[in-house]
Amino acid sequence: MPLPGGLWWLLCCRRGFTLLHRDYGDGELSGDGDEDEDEETFELRTPSPAGGGRGPLDVTLTQPVRSGPVSDRLQSWEETRSLIPEKGPSEDDPDVVVKGWLYREPRGGGARPWLPPRRAWFVLTRDSLDQFSSSGKGARRLGSLVLTSLCSVTGPERRPKETGLWSVTVSGRKHSVRLCSPRQAEAERWGVALREVIASKAPLETPTQLLLRDIQESYGDPEAVALIYRRNPILRHTSGALYAPLLPLPYGVSAPGPGYAPLREEAVRLFLALQALEGARRPGPLMQGVLQTCRDLPALRDELFLQLAKQTSGPAGPPGPPATQDPAALRYWQLLTCMSCTFRPGGPVRGHLLGHLERTEQALPDSELAAYARFIRKALGRTRGRELVPSLAEISALSRRQELLCTVNCPGAGACPVAIDSHTTAGEVARELVGRLGLTRSRNAFALYEQRGSQERALAGGTLVADVLTRFENLAAEEAGLEDPPESGWRLCLRLHGPLHPEGLSPDGHELPFLFEQAQALLLRGRPSPPDDTLRAQAALRLRSLHRDFSPRAPLPRLDRFLPTPAPPREAPLRPVPRPPRSAALLAGAIWSPALAKRRAERARRGGAGRTAGSVAREGGGGAGTAAAVLGGWKRLRGMGRAEAMAAYLALAAQCPGFGAARYDVLELSTEPGGGAPQKLCLGLGAKAMSLSRPGETQPVHSVSYGRVAACQLMGPHTLALRVGESQLLLQSPQVEEIMQLVNAYLANPSPERPSSSPPPCQDLPDTSPPSQHPGLDEPQGQSGCLGQLQD
Repeated sequence: MPLPGGLWWLLCCRRGFTLLHRDYGDGELSGDGDEDEDEETFELRTPSPAGGGRGPLDVTLTQPVRSGPVSDRLQSWEETRSLIPEKGPSEDDPDVVVKGWLYREPRGGGARPWLPPRRAWFVLTRDSLDQFSSSGKGARRLGSLVLTSLCSVTGPERRPKETGLWSVTVSGRKHSVRLCSPRQAEAERWGVALREVIASKAPLETPTQLLLRDIQESYGDPEAVALIYRRNPILRHTSGALYAPLLPLPYGVSAPGPGYAPLREEAVRLFLALQALEGARRPGPLMQGVLQTCRDLPALRDELFLQLAKQTSGPAGPPGPPATQDPAALRYWQLLTCMSCTFRPGGPVRGHLLGHLERTEQALPDSELAAYARFIRKALGRTRGRELVPSLAEISALSRRQELLCTVNCPGAGACPVAIDSHTTAGEVARELVGRLGLTRSRNAFALYEQRGSQERALAGGTLVADVLTRFENLAAEEAGLEDPPESGWRLCLRLHGPLHPEGLSPDGHELPFLFEQAQALLLRGRPSPPDDTLRAQAALRLRSLHRDFSPRAPLPRLDRFLPTPAPPREAPLRPVPRPPRSAALLAGAIWSPALAKRRAERARRGGAGRTAGSVAREGGGGAGTAAAVLGGWKRLRGMGRAEAMAAYLALAAQCPGFGAARYDVLELSTEPGGGAPQKLCLGLGAKAMSLSRPGETQPVHSVSYGRVAACQLMGPHTLALRVGESQLLLQSPQVEEIMQLVNAYLANPSPERPSSSPPPCQDLPDTSPPSQHPGLDEPQGQSGCLGQLQD
């Protein structure tokens, strides 16, 4: 029975598409007919109800198929011309935005540069871009491009090697049109007009979006939702290809970075990658590649969420019984788990996905798919966005819905395994380890660091540990292909973060050996570089804590494990050897040659280096003198307890200005107008002062004690302002929050220049430590009694 005219018109207006143009899109500017696949189409069916009554109207969304000869199908150029009337340009048309003579590059002109551009009369209206043979009233129309919200414009850009003209490219669903002009101003005028017309268009909705809206409106009626799924195969799992994206993606927009196609083509490639998961032997790298594509192309994230919801849906919405037993079907759920722990879907897609997960749990309450659905729903509530995609180890753990074990190195306590998930932050891991080691009531502050050899960097409290592990994995993969890879890799460690408070440490707790081992690790890396007498005293104290009293019968330990490696002597600059005049060389019976000059320079270099090394050895006491001083100090410490030796060691370390100094690469900004370009500097934060030095230099350019710092505050997302007296210092770094936190921790300590009675610029740290058990070690200035005993 035919539909009434009013009902037919209402349905077409509600769906927002035309039956003549079978795709939500545009017309084509060229008359060439392409045999591309049509996209999603609606089939309007009117079933004849039994008993003569009028049945409901069925709207079914199907995938396109190649059926029938090409001649039976509507050609693209016929499809376009059916929408646009055949008439010449109207001189008084109020819808005309801009018109004029332009050159149009032939289709495929980039691959065929020998074809010259064709000159034609173009008219831009509010609905289309029309091309005519001339500007007269009866001119023949050569083509039209219907403009929609999905069209895109690029340019203008000049192509001097090909045409020498300024070009503006308009991209449609199937083709791109390149308009050329010899004048840049004219090309810019057309580009601006085209963008304004496209921006004024109402956003187009794909048929999939219309169906998602219908499902959302029928949320309380399970039978209606199941009916929508049964009548629209586009919402269900399919083994065939997808010819168009499910969401409206702009036409012709090139993806950033090499190796990526336009967004619509990448969306189709993603679906092919999903189908390849079913038979992949190693699905981890393929999943990681899909996730990396979504990280690089944020516009495809909602598209992939919808594709995964489609491939995990059955005939009535939830997966059918065969899917619960098929291991290949679980791959889609595993990838959906990784996606939910990495990205956040948009509003409408998120609502549809949550409804799909809820329907799966209700239909299959005791199945493994229901367990995946519950896991994904919890993850969607916690995900806030990732810096990097999950590592292979994290993907493997997420596929089994398990936590990931990471190892944190704790000095004095060994390697501590910590169970994390995709949302665990560095601050949470640090707090858990501090609780395990019994350091909750400690006056010292601790933080998580990433470390390799002498390189280390503090992690901000909100940094995701999973992102850090992914970065370690990527660096290890890059260094594996090097000819000379580093000996050790990156690792996580718990470290002192801020000033050291060695007073009142319990001899039976974990804090004393923890700080003791950490201080030794910093000393061996040359951070800090205390005076020689302090180095010898610390080496003797460490020998006493590890090997008890000195015994002449026991083998002597290697001292290089207790002292930092001496820096290589700086070579004296070579003085140029004067070249004798030819007459003097001939009288000496020799001829001047470059080889002779090279031998003399090498001899001079060896002599200078030997003198420099000898002077350094005399200044430092030499290797034998240092060993004798360390062993002598060890002998004089007979009878000292192990805890007492560690406490004395920490007291000496706390007196070093550079102990625990953190270094950051910053840019110093000038506070005066026209002060010049930013200067690259290295900011060092020590226990008593901060310094600025040039990269590669040890001598600081500026050094300021914390007592002179009046305020420390953020001036922008990456800018830190330090007020020192009446002047202000502006520093720029991506780690400004970490720098400010550490500076404020140092500013909270009373100093001689800022007495404790004056309020610091930030809140004081609570002092909950008991009084010190070693009064001689509490003095902040001068030498402790232990150091004086060792130097007698």
